[in-house]
Amino acid sequence: MVQKTEFNETTLEKMSIVFKVLADPNRLRILEALMRGVSCNGWLTEELGLSPNLLSHHLKVLREAGLIQDRRDAIDGRWIYYQVNLPALIELHQWLAHFFDPTAVASQPHLCGPEATAAGMGELAKPVVLQEAAE
Repeated sequence: MVQKTEFNETTLEKMSIVFKVLADPNRLRILEALMRGVSCNGWLTEELGLSPNLLSHHLKVLREAGLIQDRRDAIDGRWIYYQVNLPALIELHQWLAHFFDPTAVASQPHLCGPEATAAGMGELAKPVVLQEAAE
């Protein structure tokens, strides 16, 4: 039996923000590059072919969304190193697996409109179990 799971508004809002951030192909490219390891602006600029200003903008958006972290070089503070925020990635992965779980898809329709009225349930009805055809 499929168990009903509700997602709270806070989580849905948070995930909506993350999806908006990830909707940009350049940000996905940056995140994919950082999945290969910690990196700095220079390497990312060269690897991805983005201008330094554009790269900086996208790194800021990813950082503000909590998807990446940065740290300054201990010897020369002008250098900034970026890496994937692993706890955030784990949380996103778990949420996506839970949200898009194929076993959670209801096989019961929500009857509404003429079918619900014909079934005597009013125009907007709750899910009903359709009777299986006798074999």
